[in-house]
Amino acid sequence: MTVEKFTPNKTTTLETPKKVLKESAALSEGQSFDLGSRIGFISLGCPKNLVDSERILTQLRTEGYEVVNTYHDSDLVIVNTCGFIDSAVQESLDTIGEALKENGRVIVTGCLGVKDDEIREVHPNVLAVTGPHAYEEVLNQVHEYLPKPVHNPFEDLIPDHGVKLTPKHFAYLKISEGCNHRCTFCIIPSMRGDLVSRPIGEVLSEAERLKAAGVKELLIISQDTSAYGVDVKHKMDFWNGMPVKTDMKSLCEKLGEMGLWVRLHYVYPYPSVDKTVPLMAEGKILPYLDIPFQHASPKVLKAMKRPGQAEKVLERINKWRELCPEIVIRSTFIVGFPGETEEDFEFLLDWLEQAQLDRVGCFKYSPVEGAKANELGNEVPEDVKEQRYIRFMEKQQAISTQKLKARIGTEMQVLIDEVDEEGAIGRCYADAPEIDGMVYLNGEQGVAPGDLVTVKIEESDEYDLWGTLVQK
Repeated sequence: MTVEKFTPNKTTTLETPKKVLKESAALSEGQSFDLGSRIGFISLGCPKNLVDSERILTQLRTEGYEVVNTYHDSDLVIVNTCGFIDSAVQESLDTIGEALKENGRVIVTGCLGVKDDEIREVHPNVLAVTGPHAYEEVLNQVHEYLPKPVHNPFEDLIPDHGVKLTPKHFAYLKISEGCNHRCTFCIIPSMRGDLVSRPIGEVLSEAERLKAAGVKELLIISQDTSAYGVDVKHKMDFWNGMPVKTDMKSLCEKLGEMGLWVRLHYVYPYPSVDKTVPLMAEGKILPYLDIPFQHASPKVLKAMKRPGQAEKVLERINKWRELCPEIVIRSTFIVGFPGETEEDFEFLLDWLEQAQLDRVGCFKYSPVEGAKANELGNEVPEDVKEQRYIRFMEKQQAISTQKLKARIGTEMQVLIDEVDEEGAIGRCYADAPEIDGMVYLNGEQGVAPGDLVTVKIEESDEYDLWGTLVQK
């Protein structure tokens, strides 16, 4: 099931769930399922939405429903939508429309689901609409239109870690829902609410189950990873009979004892982050921080209602590099935010040159319905946004090119993601799935997905590395 009008790389949607759903549907062919229990599932949006999809699919499979990969084989289609930016909203609406056209029976959930009226205005024939992480409500809606099948759970066992929409060797681990920030360009709090941290014992137990299932890499996600535990005042919880404090440092310490790659995403540059960098230096967790800085100009940051002052952030980055020279920092930025002047943009470019970040993404600002930024006025013309985007990416490409060139001749641990007729493709510690670069081993067929191998780096370009397997 694909979207006819939209290419996912223009939004926040990941490719991995589509591949895994297709593979799982193929594996279930030939199994005995009740007629009228076949569900098509489309997962759009970011990793946080992907985890919501995994929870819904796990419950569906537990109850005996079959997940299929084509509209015409489905008795009903569920679309888990994204509503973060306008292009994602359009992708979601297009996908709902395609599902209605091809199947006719559609349940909508996810972030865009909070805008029930808007969805029904475009697509009045959807069966039901719910918002994000409304797992029980989605299941109730499925029961209404597809009664629970007669099911023997011992004939179709669901693994302890549930249904995953990632390859077996990596998984997303969501530690909280919602966000306490009120950034003017963002409507996530209105969709997902304020911060609600998961009990740390529950999170660590899930991590243990994932490791037992063969996961080699955990990608820690939330809306604000640094704030983990703030809502419960960092209270003590229990895991394996031992007390553990509900905060990011304690979480990282315990995850670091599991012998996995642990990668931190969506980290705000609070002082608490300083406490996790020594764990990176000690090899407990990956020396990788995903921090969405968004801008550097104090004036623009104030308009965005973002924390952080440019000089202090640079000082903190330098301190992290002193503590852990191997640390890799990735970030995202917005150009063309309302009121952004040429002076503001030049300030951002100068800051980027000083910061020397390893991995960087950039978005041209687009209005999001319901965002406070819409009230700011002083919109930046589209042609100026495009020009600034190009200049920004040229600056970062030059930085990235030099940083990757410096890795030529070194040996790096690489986690293999896939092997095809051209060779093996993997990632080093500096690369998160689908958002960072790759390490290519041309012609290498003697490895398998999930293998952790040593590679000698021989070539590089702006984003990727090439190397050969080191036989040890």
